[in-house]
Amino acid sequence: MARRPTITDVAKAAGVSVATVSKAVNGRYGVASETVDRVLAVVAELGYESSLIASSMRARTTGVIGVLVAGFEPFSAEILKGVGQELDDSRYDLLAYSGSHGTAEGWERRSLSRLSGTLIDGAIMVTPTVVNVGTEVPVVAIDPHTGPADLPTVESDSYGGALLATRHLIELGHTRIGFIAGRRDLRSSIARDAGYRRALTDAGITVDPGLVGSGSYRQDAVRVAALDMLRRSKRPTAIFAANDISALEIIRVADELGLRVPRDLSVIGFDDVPEASKATPALSTVRQPMQQLGAEAARLLLTLMRGEVPPATHVTLATQLMARETTARLG
Repeated sequence: MARRPTITDVAKAAGVSVATVSKAVNGRYGVASETVDRVLAVVAELGYESSLIASSMRARTTGVIGVLVAGFEPFSAEILKGVGQELDDSRYDLLAYSGSHGTAEGWERRSLSRLSGTLIDGAIMVTPTVVNVGTEVPVVAIDPHTGPADLPTVESDSYGGALLATRHLIELGHTRIGFIAGRRDLRSSIARDAGYRRALTDAGITVDPGLVGSGSYRQDAVRVAALDMLRRSKRPTAIFAANDISALEIIRVADELGLRVPRDLSVIGFDDVPEASKATPALSTVRQPMQQLGAEAARLLLTLMRGEVPPATHVTLATQLMARETTARLG
């Protein structure tokens, strides 16, 4: 039986050092493209296999799709479920990745530069902090950044969902309706703000700047905004939060201030994460199909990876009002 070739054999045949072979087959920086091609040609000729990564480098594929999330919170977890279900029938594995600086602007671009080509064949970015990324692999964004983008996107109808939430509160007799917004760099957050304002305007209710707070989807910021709003002499009788986690924090703040939900304060969120229906009282919210968002993004990405033109590169899914126990008629 012939001896299996070693990395030393590859280095000798390619006329480079062992370190250069290692860098070339693992896609690391510092090796000229011509040298990489020469090393990979020798790798293929000799049948050298150092690792799964080396094998994938020869084929120029890894069989892995990356999903980049800022953190593993309920919204991202549901997205990942949807992506995973869609990939079940494909030849691709799922890599969930969160950079060490997930809240820093542009972290996805830096992460993709590390992952593209050596660890993943394509990527899905969830609530990205950037409009576009320069990468060699196809990328799809879920709940995209503001501004014009070349990236294909999948999102929910945040504007329509905000209309549903705010109109629900208005129909219950509320006129002093607060809003605690999300991240201002996300298109969905801006759309939810616009939907809230449009619903009030359509009902002849003037938007009170004192009843609009910035939560940025951060618990500490939501708490500050809620305390400021609920300690006012003319506090709101209802609050629409830009996501469910913010809404649940508002309810905790209300409880600390001696306000009962929904008797003293109605609260409605957005997303319908699993925690919403399990909360006590069960949270009224706007459901966006989070798992479907993940599945649609995966389908779109797989189409792009096959080199095909998708039917649409910007997909918007419908939202649905879920009236539960935290909203009630103004007494």
